[in-house]
This record gives sequence, C-alpha cells and structure tokens, in this order.
Amino acid sequence: MAMATSSAYPLPPPFYQLYKDYKQDPSSAPEPPPPIDGAHTIFGSVHQINEVLPSLESLGIRQLYPNGPNIDFKRELIIVNRELQLHILELADILVERPSQYARRVEDISLIFQDLHHLLNSLRPHQARATLIHMLESQIQRRKQAIEDIKQRRDEVQKLLGESLLVLES
Repeated sequence: MAMATSSAYPLPPPFYQLYKDYKQDPSSAPEPPPPIDGAHTIFGSVHQINEVLPSLESLGIRQLYPNGPNIDFKRELIIVNRELQLHILELADILVERPSQYARRVEDISLIFQDLHHLLNSLRPHQARATLIHMLESQIQRRKQAIEDIKQRRDEVQKLLGESLLVLES
C-alpha cells in the first residue's frame, strides 16, 4: 500500500509568476483588479455589493417606531425596550392568571424583538464608522508614541556618543 505524500503548505497560486521582475522593476506588477460592482457569489449564495437593510414593511412586519431619515435611535431603543419589558411583565401575569391566553403576548413580544433587532441593524453603519475612527486614532497614538520613543533613544545615543568622544579625547 503506497502512502500519499502531501506538503505542509500548499503551492503558491499561479499568479505569483507575474511578480518575478518586481524587485528590478516595481512598475512591472499587474494592476489590481477593479472593484466588484453589482452581484457576486460567495459559497453558492448571491450577494449585492451595496446591500441595503430592507424596511420592516417590505418584510411584512409591523414597524413600532416612526419611519424617516431623522430617527433618534437612542430614544426609540429606550421606548421599544420599555415596551418589551411591559409586555414580558404582562406575559408573566397572563401565565399566572390565564395560561391559555399566552399566545397573543408571545406574538407581541416577537414583534417587539424584530423591531428592536431592525433598529440595532440600522445602527451597524454608524458602529462600523465609529470603530474605524477609534482604530485609526489608536494607530495614530501608537505611532506618535513610537516616534517619541525613537527620539528618546536618539537623544540617549547622542549623549553616549558625546561622552565617549570626551573619554577618547582625554
């Protein structure tokens, strides 16, 4: 029985040969591919590049918060959260007093969760932007700190060189 041998690492992709003269002539590398526009397929599923969060009405779900471009997300999240708390308390009361009538409250709670989830998904672009800003600010801070460290080391080296010159001259 012959054993098949395999490499620990896969072979490089064939396009690496396009960069063989890169060290001698950096402009010999091919241009990067253009950005994808429209739809593309990932793992058998078709995705759009600029996917827009569908409205709740288009999904057939009743929207509990006002619709429009100037939504105060914080205020609406607080309102929907309070409504969720109220409905959960009402569900607890119904389960104690009239257990057979719980289905309507569970549907209401499900609707509130769907609206809450949609509100949170509407905030994803803002969250991504804030995360990116935070990452860039921390990178700038780290680089400024690295520059300060380099300047401090340079000053220390210059001081040592000056001291060693004094020792050599005497």
